Amino acid sequence: MGKKIITTLALKNEEIQNFICCLKQNLENLEANSNRVQEDLESEFSSLHAVLDELKEGMVTRIKQERASRTYELQSQLSACTKALESSEELLELANQTLCSSENDSFTQVPVTMAPAFRLSLKAKASDSMNHMMVDFTQERKMLQAITFLPVPATPEINVAECQVFDNTITVVWTLPEPDSKIDHYILEYRKTNHEGSPRAREDYPWMVVEGIKETEYTLTGLRFDTRYMTFRVMACNKAVAGEFSELVTLETHAFVFKLDAGSAHQNLKVEDLSVEWDSSGGKVAVQDIRKEKNRTSSPMHSPARTAMMSPKRAPSARVGRDRFTAESYTVLGDAMIDAGQHYWEVRFDKESKVFAAGVALRSLGRFDQLGKSNASWCIHLNNWLQQSLTAKHNNKARTLDCPIPDRIGIYCNYEEGTLSFYNSRTKTLLHTFRTKFKQPVIPAFMVWNGSFSVQTGLQVPSIVLCGQKRNSNTSSSNASLT
Repeated sequence: MGKKIITTLALKNEEIQNFICCLKQNLENLEANSNRVQEDLESEFSSLHAVLDELKEGMVTRIKQERASRTYELQSQLSACTKALESSEELLELANQTLCSSENDSFTQVPVTMAPAFRLSLKAKASDSMNHMMVDFTQERKMLQAITFLPVPATPEINVAECQVFDNTITVVWTLPEPDSKIDHYILEYRKTNHEGSPRAREDYPWMVVEGIKETEYTLTGLRFDTRYMTFRVMACNKAVAGEFSELVTLETHAFVFKLDAGSAHQNLKVEDLSVEWDSSGGKVAVQDIRKEKNRTSSPMHSPARTAMMSPKRAPSARVGRDRFTAESYTVLGDAMIDAGQHYWEVRFDKESKVFAAGVALRSLGRFDQLGKSNASWCIHLNNWLQQSLTAKHNNKARTLDCPIPDRIGIYCNYEEGTLSFYNSRTKTLLHTFRTKFKQPVIPAFMVWNGSFSVQTGLQVPSIVLCGQKRNSNTSSSNASLT
């Protein structure tokens, strides 16, 4: 019992000692912070005095300049009037002498109207009033008297109705409860999340910070929406202190995200993340093995019909080696199916590839089938073998596309409308559109021979593509024989 009391007292003593250390540190911090803010205050008042002194000097200079200018005008006019008065007095004396002489007729010959006094303007050229130079600093004095320490900025509120999500950008808009001229800048923080409902205080993703925002809105660009939602918060800052963060707001950033299913790839395709490169030395399959595989896939257990009966809602899992595309089907599939909605992704490919194709395919696409050569796939096809051509292919029928060959293609799929469109992703020029009716979920599909390509997912449908689709909804840009 005694040991327990001693241990308790020792812990309490240690706790008090730690608290004393904290208090001493607080005192030191208080001294340092007080000196800092006092120096800042003196510096600000010195700056204010300097502004007032400069303003005073400028206004005094203007008064002196105005006084000098008017003094010159009035003195010049005074000098002219003095000379005119002297001349007029001489003329008056001459007239009196003439009037007193015996020859009265000569009085009429005195040149009275020629006297300078009759040519003078008897109106002052400059006013003696200086009322326009008066000042009234009543309002300014009240403002100076209202000077106080900076308050903590109010908490902003994100205006969800004004926020916009499009073209892989997010524009966040917020307001303050009342205008505050002391706000210097705003700080915006955002992070990804994968759940619906109210924002959570803790997430797996870290906050990303954008500082120094001068306006009450900010646009995040170059995003990849590999999660469905993003959470935002913003706070206001003046020169001295930051306010509280706004309430968390979550915006939906839905976009089609998939990876390449390396397990489905032909053994001559080297798959790394979302990039594929032709590898002529990769996994050569003997002819007899291919024949065995053909016999196996022709059995009822592995028939395309049985494969097509699999649940369309189940995302395709990575295929084992025996299910890889083989022979001349240098193909790889995505790992996510499309069974609803509008989706967009882009693929950049080597224009020198001997063969390249990109599009969508059904799960029933045979492992020996090349893209576009059966009714289970739709694609745009580049052929550099013998001569260069770009065609749209489906069910072994092709339509030559008369357009420059891009190095980056955007693919748009509207499952409900049965629309599959291909775009030059740099100019958003429409290359071709398939119009069909998808009876099963489709999967992004790619093929390359002696070449390479890379895929970019997590993209929203560009607004220019959506507008173009609306305009073309009543027209057909595809060959009926290809649908």
